[in-house]
Amino acid sequence: MERYVGLDVHAASCTFAVMSQAGKRLTSRVVETNGQALIEAVRCIPGGIHLCLEEGTQSAWLHELLSPHVAELVVAMPEKNRGPKDDLRDAWARAEDIRTGRIRTRVYKAPAFLAGLRSAASALRFATGDVVRTKNRMRAVWRSRGLAVDRGVYDPETRPRWLKELPSGYRGLAEWLGRELDQMVVLRDEAEEWLLRESKSHPIIRILSTAPGMGPIRTAQLVAIVVTPDRFRTSRQFWSYSGLAIVLRSTSDWDQGKDGEWVRRKMSQARGLTRKRQPVLKSLFKGAATTVVTQLPDDPLHAHYQRMLKSGIKPNLAKVTVARRIAATVLSMWRHKEVYDPKRHAVVTDKA
Repeated sequence: MERYVGLDVHAASCTFAVMSQAGKRLTSRVVETNGQALIEAVRCIPGGIHLCLEEGTQSAWLHELLSPHVAELVVAMPEKNRGPKDDLRDAWARAEDIRTGRIRTRVYKAPAFLAGLRSAASALRFATGDVVRTKNRMRAVWRSRGLAVDRGVYDPETRPRWLKELPSGYRGLAEWLGRELDQMVVLRDEAEEWLLRESKSHPIIRILSTAPGMGPIRTAQLVAIVVTPDRFRTSRQFWSYSGLAIVLRSTSDWDQGKDGEWVRRKMSQARGLTRKRQPVLKSLFKGAATTVVTQLPDDPLHAHYQRMLKSGIKPNLAKVTVARRIAATVLSMWRHKEVYDPKRHAVVTDKA
């Protein structure tokens, strides 16, 4: 006896909807968003339980909490519904999705042993974003008065010289933003040290950091997000997840020849990279490609980048190609748990 359960989660309450294997709506109930209460509610459902809930703030916690008590637990990204909406409707929809296998996008949830690494990676990402935003706000103060500045405004030692160029009414804001920046830089450095400490407990990070352009920080963030290479059967799937897959569009694909047979047109056009991606991974691999083309002249990927430029490929497209090669190389290194070998992985990436 199988039961298909949809769970709609909110901060104060959770709505359960239980459906039979034949699609009959059996029961529904509202439970407090409390670990023990949710476990008891699941245990009251007879038979093999297949539970589906939407991706959200509490989804990782609920995945860890309820997985031992159900036969299957799926965290999904549901399609947008433009019709009527309420908690119970959403719960029934999730139950129907898992019953019929209609879930198109399943969200992978990392195991609990990576919680420390993932928390450190999130802290560094938040701190870095805050530093960038504060720098942009500082620069905007001078730009609003028609003044061009350089990186010296970010340095506490040279900042007073730049502050003197501002009118008194704007100088106070710039000083305040400067103090905010100084504090954020300290927090960012602490987050970076935290991430490096956490990475020492995961030996695979030391291996993958030998890949061109990656380094320990980018590799630690990569492992925190991807968790395992077994999620991806091919490098093309990894490219798509990382936002490095090319989107092709075509229409009116077939023409009828003189003999009456239908012939497929060769008119597919590239529409850029996929927008359905993990944005941090895309930034990591494009950053690694930038490092290769600007700082690693002896790496085979740098030579390949130069060959692409000489053949007439635009620099931005050539850099994306390098990023795809780095991603394929890292995936191969991860699967085989081996350090970077330029000769071996040059052949692997050419075949990817």
